[in-house]
Amino acid sequence: MLELQSATLAYDSVVAVDSVDLEIRPGEQVCLIGPSGCGKTSLLGLMNGRLESSSGRVILNGKEFKSLSGKALKKTRSKIAWIPQDLGLVPNLRVNQNIACGRASKKGFCGLMRSLLLMGSREKEEVLDLLKRVGIEEKIFHRVDHLSGGQQQRVAIARALYQRPQMILADEPVSAVDPERAKSLVELLIGLSREEGQTLVMSLHDIDLAKRYFDRVIGLRKGQVVIDGAPDEVDLTKLYDLS
Repeated sequence: MLELQSATLAYDSVVAVDSVDLEIRPGEQVCLIGPSGCGKTSLLGLMNGRLESSSGRVILNGKEFKSLSGKALKKTRSKIAWIPQDLGLVPNLRVNQNIACGRASKKGFCGLMRSLLLMGSREKEEVLDLLKRVGIEEKIFHRVDHLSGGQQQRVAIARALYQRPQMILADEPVSAVDPERAKSLVELLIGLSREEGQTLVMSLHDIDLAKRYFDRVIGLRKGQVVIDGAPDEVDLTKLYDLS
């Protein structure tokens, strides 16, 4: 379980996340919605320990991020896969190499270099299976910067799954594609995370996608949670006010 207790994140005089209390339960499919600048990316940064709260607590499986350092923090964060808005892929590496980076924290530098330079047959089979699941197995040895935007997003999803995380956090992962591709990518990520029993928290702008695919919708405005509930139970007027 991931818990935020009065979590606040401030940059100088600007408050990005304002006294947020949340519980994200194992296996939930959660959508964060809200206008640009409302705090979605900052909140996701607190959730994966990439950002440290100015006050309040962020706790994963009973361990507070602030109390951890070194290997303990690295181990805890390895349970959370992060898909940033820019996807975080390495453009001049091949697809299989980018996916191998999903276990960088577990392999260490030398182990990662071995995977990048000479991937073993078992690891290659695992990577190929993931690429089959996301529908681009024929691209396994292509350079990432030779792929379309939608294909790159599928590589980022495969890399997240390769990490074998308990939770996937995705920051606006479909913002750069057309509505039809956005729909298929959300369906794919939802379906795969459910198959693996993983928690998924995804930020979106599209309210229709949030209502159609997610168990729970959390609406943010000015760093505060103003909506939290099942899509068919929350105040739809407030949802549209956030668009």
